[in-house]
Amino acid sequence: MPSDPQPVALVDEGLGNSSYLVDLGNGRALALDPERDPGPYLAAAEQHGLAIAYSVETHLHADFVSGSRELAARGAQVLASAAGGIEFPHRGLDDGDEVDLGGLTLRALATPGHTPEHLSYLLLDDRRPIGLFSGGSLLVGSVARTDLIAPERTESLARALWRSLHERILTLPDDLPVYPTHGAGSFCSAPVGGERTTTIGAEKRANPLLAAPDEDAFVKLLLAGLGSYPTYFLRMREVNRQGPTVYGPVTCALPALSVDQVRPLLDAGATLVDVRPIASFAGGHIPGALSIELRPAFATWLGWLAEPERDLVFVLDPDQDRVDLVRQAHNVGYERLVGELAGGMAAWESARLPVDRISLVAAAEMTGPVLDLRQNSEFEAGHVPSALHVELGALTDAFDAGGITVMCGHGERAMTGASLLARAGRRGVVVALGGPDDWAVAHHHPLHTGR
Repeated sequence: MPSDPQPVALVDEGLGNSSYLVDLGNGRALALDPERDPGPYLAAAEQHGLAIAYSVETHLHADFVSGSRELAARGAQVLASAAGGIEFPHRGLDDGDEVDLGGLTLRALATPGHTPEHLSYLLLDDRRPIGLFSGGSLLVGSVARTDLIAPERTESLARALWRSLHERILTLPDDLPVYPTHGAGSFCSAPVGGERTTTIGAEKRANPLLAAPDEDAFVKLLLAGLGSYPTYFLRMREVNRQGPTVYGPVTCALPALSVDQVRPLLDAGATLVDVRPIASFAGGHIPGALSIELRPAFATWLGWLAEPERDLVFVLDPDQDRVDLVRQAHNVGYERLVGELAGGMAAWESARLPVDRISLVAAAEMTGPVLDLRQNSEFEAGHVPSALHVELGALTDAFDAGGITVMCGHGERAMTGASLLARAGRRGVVVALGGPDDWAVAHHHPLHTGR
C-alpha cells in the first residue's frame, strides 16, 4: 500500500467539480463523487493498475448524475449517507461509521448544510488523518450553497453548515489536506472558489466565510453571496436518489437523421440544439434552433434552457466531438437524444429549406442599446454604461429585443440568448463578439460597477 496516497483528481472544468481516485493498495482503488460516465474513472484506474473497489458519495448531487451505480455494475461497493434514502444497493453510513479499506480506514463525518444528508470523509492511515474529502462543505476560499433543497430551509441549513464547519471540520489538524468536490466554476459554490485543493490551516487563514465572528454573521455573509443556479438542479437529487439508468462508458455517436426524418420530429415538438461555433450559427441556421456551442460549459446551459421531457435533435459541424456531446448531456440527465442532422446545415440548405442568420459585431464597435446576459455578479463587477441586464437563464419570450446588441463575456452566451429571442419572433438582434473589457479598451472608458 502506498504511503499517504495522493488522490488523483478528475476535474470537470465545465461543471467546476472534482472527483477523486485513491490507491488503496493491493490493486484496489476508491472513487469519490464520480460523474455518470464511468469511462474516465475506469481508464485512470487501469492506467495505475487498479480496480475500483469502492464508489463513495458525499451527498445527493444537484449538479450532475452520479456515476456510482455505473461503477457498482462493474463490482464496486457504493458507500453513501444512510440518511439519503438511496434506492439502489449501497452501504449506508452514519456519523462516525468507519469502513476498513484494507489498511486505510474511511470515517464518515456528518456535515449537514449544503444538503441535509451530507457526509464528509476522513481518510486515516493507522488512525492518523491523511486527507479529508469535504464534498460540498468546506471549499477552497468558500463553502457550498445551502439553498438547493427548499427556500424555507436555506437559513436553517446555513446554520447547520456553520456548526458542521466549526464543530467537525475546523477541529482537524491544520496541515490536513482537503479535497473538495465543488470548485471554480461550480454553481454549487457560494461564492465561487479558486484552487481545487487546500488544507484546514489555509482555510482558517484565508477563507472569508470562516472569518465571520459568529453564526449570525456567517449566515448573513453566505446568503448574500447566493446567485441563481441552473434549473436542472431541481431534478438531479431525485434522479440520484432513485438511481440513474446504467449505460456504460460513452463510446457511441449520435444516430444520423435525414432532413426528411428531422422535419416531422421538429413539427412534433422536438428541441433543435445547434452546437456549432457561434460564427457558423450566425452564418446560417435552422429557424427556431437553440444555439449552445459545444464547449466545457455546454451541459450547464443545456440543463438550464432545454426542456428535459422533449426529444433533442442536434446540428453539428463534421469535426465536433459527438462522444463529448452525449457524455455532457447524460451527465445532467438528458437521455432523449434522438440524433443529429446527417450532413449538417449543408444538407438542410441543399433541400432548399428556410435558413435564418444573425449579425455579429465586435464588442468594441457596438452601437445602440446593449443587453448584457452575464450573471449578476459579473454584471456588477463591470459593465458597459447604460447596458440593460438580464441573466441568460432568466431571459423570457416577453423581452422586447428589437434593434438590440446582445453581449456576454465572449459571445457564446450572447448567441444562445439571441437564438432564444429569434425563436420567440424577435428580429434585428445583433450579437457582440467579445465582452465589456474589449469595449472599455477600445473606447478608453471605464466600465460601470454595481447595478
